[in-house]
Amino acid sequence: MKKSTVATLIAATLLTAGFSSAVLAHQAGDILVRAGAVVVAPNESSDDVAGFGEFQVNNNTQLGLNFGYMLTDNVGVELLAATPFSHDVSLHGVGKIAETKHLPPTLVAQYYFGDAQSVLRPYVGIGVNFTNFFDNEFTNDLDGALTDLSISNSWGIAAQAGVDYQVNKHWMVNASVWYAQINSDVKFKLAGNDVAIDTDINPWVYMLSVGYRF
Repeated sequence: MKKSTVATLIAATLLTAGFSSAVLAHQAGDILVRAGAVVVAPNESSDDVAGFGEFQVNNNTQLGLNFGYMLTDNVGVELLAATPFSHDVSLHGVGKIAETKHLPPTLVAQYYFGDAQSVLRPYVGIGVNFTNFFDNEFTNDLDGALTDLSISNSWGIAAQAGVDYQVNKHWMVNASVWYAQINSDVKFKLAGNDVAIDTDINPWVYMLSVGYRF
């Protein structure tokens, strides 16, 4: 999924924030649950890795879940969760050298445009991301030169924009995008010597989902 596609969708819905109908949408006290496909697209950069350049990290798609609560008709909080993401880590001229998995729970405070009668509810949010890396392993150890891979967990700022379209009293469809700051120390041994590579993942995260309002 291209960034421009999601950005265009969100921009178009922001322009129609005032559109309303008789269908009641989000209001204070509502619980919102959404599920759908979520794509993590790393925007990675790192220190040079033994003369091979920066780490390269591929995209991954998983089942995304988010849980929201409306504090008022316009202010809410939301937790993003997902099944574990799996990424291949590569180096230029070498190819894939490692695999890692992570869980990136993200908590944001949100502002919803429109009101409780608006069928379209564009929103923006800002909060914090925690990323837990696990199952880190080398798949190509360069004939035993690479060992003891570890990737530190990360705390960072997260920002969000999205839109809900209320189909009826309970059901909605959603499109949303996040940007998260993820910085980690990638540590390993190279020919017996300790190496630490400062690595920024900083992914764009895209989600298309169906939601239910309680």
